[in-house]
Amino acid sequence: MKILIIGTGYVGLVSGSCLAEMGHHVVCLDINKEKIRKLNEGVIPIYEPGLEELVKRNVKAQRLVFSTDYAASVASAKVCFICVDTPVSPAGHANMSYVEAVAESIAEHMEDYKIIVNKSTVPVGSCDTVAKIIQKKLKARGVSIPFDVVSNPEFLKEGNAVNDFMKPDRVIIGTNNPEVASVMKEIYDPFMLSNDRLILMDPYSAEMAKYAANAMLATRISFMNELAGLCELVGADINKIRKAIGADKRIGPHFLYPGPGFGGSCFPKDIRALRAHAESLDYKMELLSAVESVNVRQKNVLGEKIFAHFGSDLTDKVVAVLGLAFKPDTDDMREAPSLVLIPQLLLAGAKIRVFDPAAMENAKQLLPKTSQITWCENELHAVEGVDALVLITEWKQFRSLDFTELAAKMKGRVFFDGRNQYHAEEMAKHGIDYISIGVSRK
Repeated sequence: MKILIIGTGYVGLVSGSCLAEMGHHVVCLDINKEKIRKLNEGVIPIYEPGLEELVKRNVKAQRLVFSTDYAASVASAKVCFICVDTPVSPAGHANMSYVEAVAESIAEHMEDYKIIVNKSTVPVGSCDTVAKIIQKKLKARGVSIPFDVVSNPEFLKEGNAVNDFMKPDRVIIGTNNPEVASVMKEIYDPFMLSNDRLILMDPYSAEMAKYAANAMLATRISFMNELAGLCELVGADINKIRKAIGADKRIGPHFLYPGPGFGGSCFPKDIRALRAHAESLDYKMELLSAVESVNVRQKNVLGEKIFAHFGSDLTDKVVAVLGLAFKPDTDDMREAPSLVLIPQLLLAGAKIRVFDPAAMENAKQLLPKTSQITWCENELHAVEGVDALVLITEWKQFRSLDFTELAAKMKGRVFFDGRNQYHAEEMAKHGIDYISIGVSRK
């Protein structure tokens, strides 16, 4: 099938490449000429495991094309996927301007029937909004062209997006038109040969499903972080609590890990957008307000632990920070906990030695440009002469660190583990004072 992907950001590039991998002919369209030029030269703008190989393979097979030509791209496709960003406004609402601009551009160039698929994360009712924009533009052109608008939310985890698309745990299609549902099923059938995970529903429910999923996951994280704080006060161990409640089949073990707070492009944005949308309807979502409040507080926890250990003046301290991205296997720095901790340490006078396997360049654009920060080549370089080590992002290469070698390079002997990857007993063997999340040190 001939498919158009509009937007070559995270969702668009992954979706287009995976659809091409399954034999569809895909054009990825973007108005950013420089981005398209680089993509045509094989330069991938984001770090995502497996994506670069996927793009290059399908470009070579001529199933994947990058373009800035709206007229030709719309004309060649039967199905047009909208995959542009919906950033949150200062008031918390999803900014629909990019989606609306795409809808108008499609309507400006379409000459025959199209299925327009909303894959961007959008508020409930956005299919109606897109349909009205297209209809208004067609009327202004003086033409009558049939079309359908479908909701098809993405459920891609950064760091595992290619696998999530190729082997989805569910594909949600929001449409009331059985014929359109049949076309969408045809598109996704190659991804579900062994297990049909396609779920059909109305557009409103499909749009809500995306927000609901992210809100639920964020709630689990904030609950565990809040519980971790209480565990430290009463002498309990959050790691043991996690195993105990995760063994309950009604709860399950996933997303029960305490840490320095969640970040990224989805959870913070979607919580705010869902709450703001509810408030516009005079409906308060108090639980989501608490989820966000706990998360904001949690991003200060590592800093508080460091200050409790060393005091508030860190002018004579050097701290190694391992991990900058908001999660492993991505270079995404959006709302990363490191963007809270590192400025706190700098303000207290500390010198920081940092290392991240993928996010260093992005972090340099966001962190203060100061001689207090040393950008290191690897974890061993990062710990040279430091008074303390802080683990923020749980990259795989940080899961089995050689603490005999690390301790020999460190001046001090304290390890702040923001991901609870290690154990106090193990660190004690290396003479390291171990401080984690949700574990009492009484």
